[in-house]
Amino acid sequence: MTDHKVVSRADWQAARDELLRGEKEHTRMGDELARQRRELPWVAVGKEYVLDTDDGPRPLAGLFDGRSQLMVYHFMFGPAYEAGCPVNSSMADGLDGLLPHLHA
Repeated sequence: MTDHKVVSRADWQAARDELLRGEKEHTRMGDELARQRRELPWVAVGKEYVLDTDDGPRPLAGLFDGRSQLMVYHFMFGPAYEAGCPVNSSMADGLDGLLPHLHA
């Protein structure tokens, strides 16, 4: 059995309200950090990368297909792995269903 304190509904609500204030402050801090991250300066890609694709070699800029952003998912596969990580495999398998939303 745990040693949790048992209190009245009013005392629980007061404790919950105090926790909620902290949770909201945490959210605001996270939002501010995300804003600052978005405002970080960019660095130009100075190297001409060519990647092997299903359609043959393509330069990095050619992967955008005319869009302004490129989503990259790094699926790590270690030398001792016999199969991909189930979580990463599940995420990769689900990307096809997201394509219409990503294209929009």
